[in-house]
Amino acid sequence: MESLNLFIKSIFIDNMIFAYFLGMCSFLAVSKTVKTSAGLGLAVIFVLFVTVPVNFLLNEYILKPGALSWLGEGFKDVDLSFLSFIMFIAVIAAIVQLVEMIVERFAPALYGQLGIFLPLIAVNCAIMGASLFMQSRGIPSLGEATIFGLGSGIGWFIAIVLMAAIREKITYSHVPAPLKGVGIAFITCGLMAIAFMSFMGIKL
Repeated sequence: MESLNLFIKSIFIDNMIFAYFLGMCSFLAVSKTVKTSAGLGLAVIFVLFVTVPVNFLLNEYILKPGALSWLGEGFKDVDLSFLSFIMFIAVIAAIVQLVEMIVERFAPALYGQLGIFLPLIAVNCAIMGASLFMQSRGIPSLGEATIFGLGSGIGWFIAIVLMAAIREKITYSHVPAPLKGVGIAFITCGLMAIAFMSFMGIKL
C-alpha cells in the first residue's frame, strides 16, 4: 500500500512540473505538438526510471555517511555525501547519452524534432530533482526508489502532453497579440498547476 501511495503521490501531488516547476525550460519549448511532447515525455520516464534507483544504490553503498562500512571497519566513518551532486549528474549524463543513441537509431524523425532538447535532458532539473528528493526524503528501499522514479516520470509525461494538447487547441483560438506564444503558455501552465493542487485533497 505504501508503494502505491508513493506512486500516486509522485504523479499527481508531487508533480515535478505543477508542484515544483522543475524542468520548465524543455516543458515550455517542446510542448507545441502532442507527438513531440509524448516522445520527450517517454524519454524522461525512461531516464528517471533508471537513474533514480541507480543513484539510490550509489547513495546507499558509496555516498552517505557510513555507506562504505562494507569495505571494512576502517571505512565506517567515511562520508562522501559531498560528492552527491557530481556523482548523480554523471549517472544522469550517461543514461541520457544512451537514450539519445537509441532514439537517433530507431526514431530519427523524433530525434530531429526534439533537437537540442533531447541531450539537454541531462541538465533537466526534474531529473536531478528526483534523485535529490529520493536522497533528502530518505526513501528506504530500491523498490520504492524505482517506483518514485517511474511515478515522477509519468507525472512529467502527463504534464507535458496535456500542455501540448491545450497549446494545439489554442492555435485555433483568438489570443490577444501581447499574450501569444510564451505568454499564454505561462498562463495556461499556472492554471493547470492550480488544477493539480486539487489532488492534494487525496488522503493517502
